[in-house]
Amino acid sequence: MSSDTIRLYHATASPNSRRVRIFLAEKALNVAFVPVDLGQQEQHSEAYRAINPRRVVPTLVLTDGTAIGEVPAIWRYFEEAHPARPLLGVGPVGKALVVMWERRVELEGFAAVMEGVRNAVPRLKDRAIAGSHGYEQIPGLIDRSKQRVANFYGDFDARLTEVPFVAGDEFSAADITMLVTVDFAARAFEMAIPPACGALQRWYDKVAARPSTTA
Repeated sequence: MSSDTIRLYHATASPNSRRVRIFLAEKALNVAFVPVDLGQQEQHSEAYRAINPRRVVPTLVLTDGTAIGEVPAIWRYFEEAHPARPLLGVGPVGKALVVMWERRVELEGFAAVMEGVRNAVPRLKDRAIAGSHGYEQIPGLIDRSKQRVANFYGDFDARLTEVPFVAGDEFSAADITMLVTVDFAARAFEMAIPPACGALQRWYDKVAARPSTTA
């Protein structure tokens, strides 16, 4: 299935961009990828700000020029346009559970890693919070972020002793965010899954083996 006239502005090293790329790969969808060089700060250029004033990636641009930012919104567009291989749940209860668990992963894990990284990386000195405004770093938040990630690992290890996937019995967008969060924490914080979190490690090994995760 192809949607080659639709463009996804993304960055290879961006965890949020990766969440969308995995989603597309799971659905076997092809879109035109347009790279945004974060190292060269292309996201702050006038050309990109005209596409996404928040100056973040990814951004989906439709054939009529409509720009859709934010990962959940991009996911929702593709889920509605291509309902086969559902990743946002099936039925009222299933959809609600995917939203709930994906949101928890994002708030408790992904956001914690992002907070720590953005308050630690020197080149983000004036960009401690992503978006259209500049914010100074608060170094004291780094240790707190690491504690949040440690708690996140423990909480979701307990969850994954009860179910095979984050939101229940089926692989979903919640698993995508969880996988990207774990990889992000390991790379940016050197916080891999602790040895004590056996259920989380088994889940990770299973999910990381999916072909989509290399997208």
